Amino acid sequence: MDEIKVSENYSTTQYIVIQLGDEKYGIDIKYVDNILKMQRITRVPRVPKYLSGVINLRGEVVTVMDIRTKMDLPKMEETKNTRIIILKLENVEKIGVIVDEVKEVVTLGADEVEKNNQSAKEETAMFVSAVGKVGSELVSLLDLHAVVAE
Repeated sequence: MDEIKVSENYSTTQYIVIQLGDEKYGIDIKYVDNILKMQRITRVPRVPKYLSGVINLRGEVVTVMDIRTKMDLPKMEETKNTRIIILKLENVEKIGVIVDEVKEVVTLGADEVEKNNQSAKEETAMFVSAVGKVGSELVSLLDLHAVVAE
């Protein structure tokens, strides 16, 4: 009997789509440890402006970064939709990033992602690794290692 082999070349990745101002960005879900409502952040002296401070996450001290400041985006007022996304990257301790809103989770196939970041705004281009097509919209996919790099 002949076996039919199915190609495993078609891979998909899930992304959490976040809102920063009027732009949508995607974060690879494999790096997301937790999504929290905004909470009290304890300030830490003499740290870069983009570091908001630290939070206590179940007994663990986690540094929180204002992703808007890091990406040179205008400051926005905190709303009921503001969230802290706790990221867990390889060889880096957990870090929280403040985002305006978490929109949805999308699954993108390799054919829906382009490595070209021409559509990204210039000030954020260094933080964008690719652009994903979600229906008729484009979502800039964040290079989290560039975002959290000192």
